[in-house]
Amino acid sequence: MGEEQLVDVIRGSIIESTHLGHIAIVNSEGKLLYYNGDPNRVTFARSSMKPLQAVPIVETGAADFYQYDQADLSLACASHSGEAQHTDRVLAILSRLGLTTDSLKCGTHPPRWQEAYEKLMKEGKEVTPEFNNCSGKHSGMLATAKFMEESLEDYYQIDHPVQKRILEVISNLSEIPINEIEIGIDGCGVPVHGIPLRNLALSFAKMANPETLPENRKKAIEQVTAAMMAAPEMVGGTDRFCTDFMRVEDGRMFGKVGAEGVYCIGDKETGIGIAIKIEDGNARATSPVAVEVLKQLNLLTERQLELLQDYHYPSLKNARQEVIGQLRPTFSLKNA
Repeated sequence: MGEEQLVDVIRGSIIESTHLGHIAIVNSEGKLLYYNGDPNRVTFARSSMKPLQAVPIVETGAADFYQYDQADLSLACASHSGEAQHTDRVLAILSRLGLTTDSLKCGTHPPRWQEAYEKLMKEGKEVTPEFNNCSGKHSGMLATAKFMEESLEDYYQIDHPVQKRILEVISNLSEIPINEIEIGIDGCGVPVHGIPLRNLALSFAKMANPETLPENRKKAIEQVTAAMMAAPEMVGGTDRFCTDFMRVEDGRMFGKVGAEGVYCIGDKETGIGIAIKIEDGNARATSPVAVEVLKQLNLLTERQLELLQDYHYPSLKNARQEVIGQLRPTFSLKNA
């Protein structure tokens, strides 16, 4: 099976571009329920894997020892915008660890939140690692390494115990043997994991419904997903889909974006997991697909659809901020 048309880009009266992709929807037993394209497409989950990567922070006891509250744990799952609410919290976590931003191995990039970037420029300050969208994840990795009395300089390397614990969680929840998980390097320097899309969906289904898992893992997962939904502003930020989506869902669903057109959702009420991959890697198509999937599954009320309309049918704007087009989902889910 190949990719299928998922989203049209409309300018004027014509379809200017089309985004192709894949969708897999499974239950927590691993049964494929609905799909589009190739549900077995091996996909690097990118930042969509962060909720799974946060599980060891709780399981090891590091979260309790370093007094992680829900916002701290939510930040560990984040691809944040670099707003003060994010960077201040990263610095506070590092302070409790007795560390500084020099310990973060995520590298630097300008904050996604324009106001934060402009403030740095006006003050003549450098962009430092806490502004990296992955700094919450990296500070969580440092927390587990320090709590377990492991080396801190190489926590991001694939053979470090931090990454081995993460790999075990991913293998367990996705039901893919460790030696069959494809390994690459993510934008922030840590290992990134490639698995079939349906198994990525399965991992989110098990996060949504962890009842069959060992008690320690079940409790850790529940703590992570509850944190994401209680403090969604940490996962993304102002005007970000992850944040606004979880606010609208109000404690029922959790969602996480990944680079190169990946989006994953877990629904705690039905126990299903949803994984989306846009074939050309363009993230602009992920929110229209995600909202349309939930609409077709009858998992959104009319009020929720109304609140998410700008993500369901995003407007195209020119440099004068005039609306000149729109993205429109075009697919129908297929029964497996």
